[in-house]
Amino acid sequence: MRPVSDGALYPAIARLEAKGLVERHEEEGSAAARRLVLTLTADGRRELRRRLREPTDVDISDQTRFFALLTFLSALPDPAERARVLRRRLDFLETPASFFYDGERPVRAEEESDPYRRGMLLVARATGAAEREWLRKELGAEDE
Repeated sequence: MRPVSDGALYPAIARLEAKGLVERHEEEGSAAARRLVLTLTADGRRELRRRLREPTDVDISDQTRFFALLTFLSALPDPAERARVLRRRLDFLETPASFFYDGERPVRAEEESDPYRRGMLLVARATGAAEREWLRKELGAEDE
C-alpha cells in the first residue's frame, strides 16, 4: 500500500521466514528472470487471522493501513468478526475530527478561509461520507 525499499522489504521477509510465517520459493518468470514467491504457512494464516480479528487502533484510524486490512478481511471466516472490525472503523469515522483545529474544536470546511485547506476538508468530508455509507451497507449485509 506504501512504497517499501528493498532495504526494508528483504529483512522483513527474512523475519517472517524466521518466525515460520512464510515460505519462499522461486518460479519461472514470464521473461528470463525467475521470480520470488512467498506463501503463508499454517502459522502465517493463523497470525494473519489474529491480526485481522484484533487490529490495532492505528490499523483502524489510518486509511492506508485500514485499506490493507480490508484487502484481506475476507480471510476471516466468521461474519461477526468481520463486522466487529467494520464497526470499529465506522465508530472512528463518526467521531468528529478535522485536519485543523481551533483549540480543541475541529474546524469545518465552511469556517476555513484558505481555499486549499477548505478543499482538503471538503474532499475528506466526501470521502468519509462515502466510506460511512459503504460501511453501513456492508454491516447491514453482515447482519443478515
